[in-house]
Amino acid sequence: MTDDPGKSPPSNPPESDSPEPAAVASESEDDPGKAPASNPPESDSPESAAVASESEKEELQGEEDFTPDLTPPESPPAPPSTPETSDGEPPDGAEGGILGSTMTFLEHLDELRKRILHSAAALAIAFAICWVFSEQIYRFLAVPIADVVAPGQSVETGMKQLVFLRPTEPFSIWIKVSFVAAIFLSAPYLLLQVWFFIAPGLYRKEKSYALPFLFSSTFLFLVGGAFAYYVILPTALEFLINQYGAPFRAMVSAIEYFNFEVVILVGMGLVFQLPVLVAFLSLFGLVTPGFLWKNFRYAFLVILIVAAVVSPTADALNLFLWSGPMVVLYLISIGISWIFKRRKEKRE
Repeated sequence: MTDDPGKSPPSNPPESDSPEPAAVASESEDDPGKAPASNPPESDSPESAAVASESEKEELQGEEDFTPDLTPPESPPAPPSTPETSDGEPPDGAEGGILGSTMTFLEHLDELRKRILHSAAALAIAFAICWVFSEQIYRFLAVPIADVVAPGQSVETGMKQLVFLRPTEPFSIWIKVSFVAAIFLSAPYLLLQVWFFIAPGLYRKEKSYALPFLFSSTFLFLVGGAFAYYVILPTALEFLINQYGAPFRAMVSAIEYFNFEVVILVGMGLVFQLPVLVAFLSLFGLVTPGFLWKNFRYAFLVILIVAAVVSPTADALNLFLWSGPMVVLYLISIGISWIFKRRKEKRE
């Protein structure tokens, strides 16, 4: 085949004297896994070489930014340790239950509602029982007033001296008699419900005081009521009716007498709970025997004020009958607090 004389031969590209393209090609052949770098524009100036070097650094920096993070995740924090008592036992409710320290506010309200319902049911049952014997109960309660208004005669004769002013008063008397008697009858169960509400917040050893608390509270409540019935009531009625009321004819209302008697009986029963209250405060470390003895003069002043308020009369005899037992109970409470403190020191 002859060459066309009219066609010019293809022109060869001019060879570049710059070493940069050769160096880039050499690097691409040495590293087959790397993408070939873009050829910078042909230039013999040092500024072009600097720009090419900066672009390579940016590409390498971009590859480093996309490197996956292979750092293992941090381990979760260890669960808090279970609180323990001085003898190594966890408190009640710290073992995953809902009682004790793990109870929420709503759970406390639910527990309180449950105890109130149980107490109301116990009162209702006791009220039904006492309603059947309401007349016999009132006859027993009328003994102090019968001995004053009809001395030396039977209780029935003394009850005949009591009057009522409205037709509904006798029925109201039987209801009140049954209700108050139901409180005394169901007192052990009511105190047990109080203990059940407090117990979840106590440690196991502190729960061992359940039976002493129940028996002592019931016993002291009954002792207080008996003291009011056999000592305070006869003295107060004799003073009020036969001494202050001697110039007048006594016409005592049956319901007014019963209201007066209930306030004295229940009030003295609550006053006799003072040693139990101090025992609980000492158990939690809120009071000490030294604190009680140091503040005895202030306690004596408070006792006199309380006795003057709750006493039916303002005479010195009734004031002494009310304040005397309170002072004795306060001194007994100091001894009980000292016993609890000694036991706590021995355990420690």
